[in-house]
Amino acid sequence: MDAPPQIYFVAGVTAVGKTAFSLDWAESQGAEILSCDALLFYRGMDVGTAKPTKSERDRVPHHGIDLCEPSDSFDVARYVEYAKSKVKEIHERGRPVLVVGGSGFYLKGFFEPVSDGLVISEEIRKKVELLEHEEGLNGLLHKLREQSPGGLGEIDLMNPRRVSRALERCLASGDSVPALQKRFRETPTPFDSYFRHSCLLDRESSDLEKRIRLRSAAIIKAGLVEETEYLVQRGVKRNPTACRAVGYREVLAMLAGNLAKDQLLETIVRSTLQLAAKQRKWFRNQFHSDVSLVADAGGSFIISDFPVTP
Repeated sequence: MDAPPQIYFVAGVTAVGKTAFSLDWAESQGAEILSCDALLFYRGMDVGTAKPTKSERDRVPHHGIDLCEPSDSFDVARYVEYAKSKVKEIHERGRPVLVVGGSGFYLKGFFEPVSDGLVISEEIRKKVELLEHEEGLNGLLHKLREQSPGGLGEIDLMNPRRVSRALERCLASGDSVPALQKRFRETPTPFDSYFRHSCLLDRESSDLEKRIRLRSAAIIKAGLVEETEYLVQRGVKRNPTACRAVGYREVLAMLAGNLAKDQLLETIVRSTLQLAAKQRKWFRNQFHSDVSLVADAGGSFIISDFPVTP
């Protein structure tokens, strides 16, 4: 019997060093890289995302980059469909697949279902929107508890969007929140037939902060402000995900007169550190890697500690 196809993953917080490590590993194994970074999907968002350069992409074929305009939305369901086709295509070429990224929600699409197929009617959506408009979060929670007397599972009850989506699903299905969550967990994922190897990169906090400061200064010098001005012309403000991304949102605040120019660097550094802390917590609690690598005293990872392809 043939061995199942394999997918390799390199994950970690922003600025940890995923790009350099992944390029070296992929080059040594003849692999192709599939990006799993939610901001690399957007064309024109190059400097602020530290997108792999042309020379880096010449070293190793990359996928999952420049998929849509910055004004467009791109969600996890769309990404999973794209990833399915790319993984199949790369394997058919006889090459390993290396998925690289720090966007936890998108990484989960390789390990957990992203949809159970439940369709929400426009009537239900409008009903929930009206309730939120008239009674706010408290009204949503009251109605949700009526629909799900057995409990509300793991929903973030302070997040109106999560609560309203849960209420929509309860109304559409007639099921409670725990029942919906159980059904969701039992839904097969598109990658269940693959053997998945995962590696999580990390650094000492002081080392990571130093790298974040250096990279923040570098992207400003490389033209972050000019790139943001260009993206505004291309409609980036119509995309909440893109225009709220760290680096871009600070420049947008500066351009709007809400942030002094001499505060730009420190504000980006602070926002990036907060993002890294949030990502680290997510990886610690929700990403169970096969291998965890911490950079050595010289700031490098030992590439041989990640399993090679057969």
